[in-house]
Amino acid sequence: MTTPRPTTDLSADEARRIALRAQGFLGIPDRGAGVRGVLRHLGAVQLDTISVLARSHELIPYARLGAVGRSTVEDAYWEPGPTGAPHAFEYWSHAACILPIEEWPHFAFRRRAYRGRPHWNHQLPDGTYDQVIKQLRTEGPLTATELGGAKKTSEWWDWSGTKVAVERALMYGEVVCVERRGWKRVYDLAERAVPADLLHDELDDAECVRRLVRLAGRSLGVGTRADIADYHRLRGEQVDAVIVDSGLLPVTVEGWSKPAWADPAALETPARGRHRTTLLSPFDSLIWERARTERIFGFTHRLEAYVPKPKRVHGYFAMPVLAGGRLVGRVDPAREGGTLVARQVSLDGPKAVPAVAQALVEAASWVGSTDIRVERVDAPELRDALAKEVTRALTTTLR
Repeated sequence: MTTPRPTTDLSADEARRIALRAQGFLGIPDRGAGVRGVLRHLGAVQLDTISVLARSHELIPYARLGAVGRSTVEDAYWEPGPTGAPHAFEYWSHAACILPIEEWPHFAFRRRAYRGRPHWNHQLPDGTYDQVIKQLRTEGPLTATELGGAKKTSEWWDWSGTKVAVERALMYGEVVCVERRGWKRVYDLAERAVPADLLHDELDDAECVRRLVRLAGRSLGVGTRADIADYHRLRGEQVDAVIVDSGLLPVTVEGWSKPAWADPAALETPARGRHRTTLLSPFDSLIWERARTERIFGFTHRLEAYVPKPKRVHGYFAMPVLAGGRLVGRVDPAREGGTLVARQVSLDGPKAVPAVAQALVEAASWVGSTDIRVERVDAPELRDALAKEVTRALTTTLR
């Protein structure tokens, strides 16, 4: 029987700062570690097809490191190391995510689960799977188009047999995505792409889940059972089975109705330092889980890209604004030539104006926009103040 460990009590502010530091938003980031350091620190960077300001996997390191070049971001994820092995691979974690290559063994439990699934949404024609593997072995790495075509028709969901086969091989772990080329996955055989010591390190399910629970706790800093489960999309009972032996420590957090667990390293020193001011991707791991975002920041956030336009409240791709360790507003951006357009802005009062202006100007500079136009502000009386602050900040930046 495991002896219960003493519980640490945290204030709501302490928990918030711990979460910010764990996610790379509090303190001076290790810029020398760069994008790969951010990936290792977070454990997973979510991918998504939507590109307004930039794609989400580009926005994640930008939000933490500042104006790192976008080509630098892509190279950091996908460019092979000195031995030819990739630094990262793409797989199903919180969603489709870029993951550090060293975590390959810890997703063995998920690969086994996929192999054991009794049915699929797409039919696989006889012989297609073996043909795809043979072609990759002979010609790879290849995109689905190069393998013979990704779709039967123009409908996004109407996959060809080749696409079904290669995606199934990806889920099984026989194939790995080693790059995104023009947003298309580039597939190669795992036996060729994944270092041998990682490829053959087949851990049992409990070991895999224990590692992912530990990683989630480190990346969150502090979280409830539901927070930890959500990070890599584990089931609650999977977390329950390993959390006592995961190395995380039980804590209670002021105002949280559920027990929580914390990374021991996060409790060793107070979370202090310089806060980032930045726009956040709606797919940023700081705000992945809506209930957690409301609990920590008192901020209700919802991606409305998939909401019918008449029902949207904050806009198609509303990006929360982080400043001073708080979420102080939202910006729904667009780009028109050399202009960054703030189509819709919400502000947490007049004090948020300078921070939102700063975030807009830095983002504009990063994507190469030389002008900013503020359109709608939810508090109309603050629109002129925001526009003036943007002009002032933009003029200062361009000097």
